[in-house]
Amino acid sequence: MYPHERSLVKRLAGEPFALLGVNSDRDREKLKDVLKEERITWRSFWNGGSTRGPISTAWNVRGWPTMYLIDHKGVIRHKFTGSPGGETLDKLIDELVAEAK
Repeated sequence: MYPHERSLVKRLAGEPFALLGVNSDRDREKLKDVLKEERITWRSFWNGGSTRGPISTAWNVRGWPTMYLIDHKGVIRHKFTGSPGGETLDKLIDELVAEAK
């Protein structure tokens, strides 16, 4: 999903949009190399090296990937377990960005 996420960050630069990632990779040092190699410029949190880490536990994540679309008021508007597909995701994000303006 990194290429699509990179395109979103680039396309929505300057807009009321933020992308946050959560990674459950076991080896944090190796993860740092992957984030650099994949040119991850957005905030990405480490979930303690487990899919049962503190972030996924707090958010009740049970499948990977899981995505939450949160509006400008902090309300979860959509939740996806698995990828919803690029066009669908872009459309929903564009709608939320338009509402935030």
